[in-house]
Amino acid sequence: MSVKYNKHFLAILVLLFTPFSLFAQAKYEKATFAGGCFWCMEHPFEKLEGVSEVLSGYTGGQKKDPTYEEVSAGATFHYESIQITYDPAKISYSKLLDVFWRQIDPTDHEGQFVDRGLQYRTAVFYHNEEQKRLAEESKEQLDKSGRFDEDIVTEIIEATPFYKAEEYHQDFYKKSPRRYRAYRRGSGRDKFLERIWKKKMDTEHNSNKFNKAAHAELIKKLTPLQFKVTQESGTEKPFENEFWDNKKEGIYVDVVSGEPLFSSHDKFASGTGWPSFTKPLEPDNFIEVEDRKFFMKRIEVRSKHADSHLGHVFEDGPEPTGLRYCINSASLRFIVKEDLEKEGYGEYKKLFE
Repeated sequence: MSVKYNKHFLAILVLLFTPFSLFAQAKYEKATFAGGCFWCMEHPFEKLEGVSEVLSGYTGGQKKDPTYEEVSAGATFHYESIQITYDPAKISYSKLLDVFWRQIDPTDHEGQFVDRGLQYRTAVFYHNEEQKRLAEESKEQLDKSGRFDEDIVTEIIEATPFYKAEEYHQDFYKKSPRRYRAYRRGSGRDKFLERIWKKKMDTEHNSNKFNKAAHAELIKKLTPLQFKVTQESGTEKPFENEFWDNKKEGIYVDVVSGEPLFSSHDKFASGTGWPSFTKPLEPDNFIEVEDRKFFMKRIEVRSKHADSHLGHVFEDGPEPTGLRYCINSASLRFIVKEDLEKEGYGEYKKLFE
């Protein structure tokens, strides 16, 4: 066998025995952002089409493999950050930058909202010269837009080693949805972002898309039971409702507005006779209200955009959240996974792949 033939033969063997996953990974790129508390930075990016993974971690500092306690002490000079793995054929780096700016206060050089200290500074960590150029251009455009009264101080820094944070920090918004929402509200982040971006919050999940119809239209659109439950905070009968025993794969949306609420992945058999879920699909689409009717204290769950009564949340659910979202079927519309694209919810297809 000739040397030339040998080389070709070896090349073919390499191609045949290299796992396909290694080739698939070649098309993905990394983006790294620091925007204060990393709990609040994962969720906005994880729901984007083209994003395959978002990790919380630490970067920009001096110590290898730092712990949360060390970073929090401020001695390592690391930033709390997120690292995004994305497919540039499906989502551009410019789009990621646009989402990033809408999560932070870029004029604060001492932290973010209630969180103060070096670890909560904001920064874009670029991985190549093209990312650097785009980041600098987007920063300049934002500065010139006049949206902020003060100068943009977010740094554009060359990427340094990224260290994944402890497991309990990963997907915190999924593991502890109630604590996550309470933290966001209490930190002042949500109030600030709503004030700054109120006129341009036209994202895929905003209130402009998920409007509530007028009262007269709702009467025509909804069944008497759906109207009673969603508009009058009624309760349907257990075991005699549409979805309590539904085992199909798909997502549940608000019957009034269509805003995404739950995934079938998080549905479980609670034995109560109502659809029960361990966590929301989109935590930002929920409002919790203290309910003291019937001489008891409960937490009512309502949809954010339509203000529909959905049900209640209890702390007697299974792991990992320990929560049980007990929801009325009459508040929900179910979209089977095969129809997600057709119904305008194509971004959720990856949940079932």
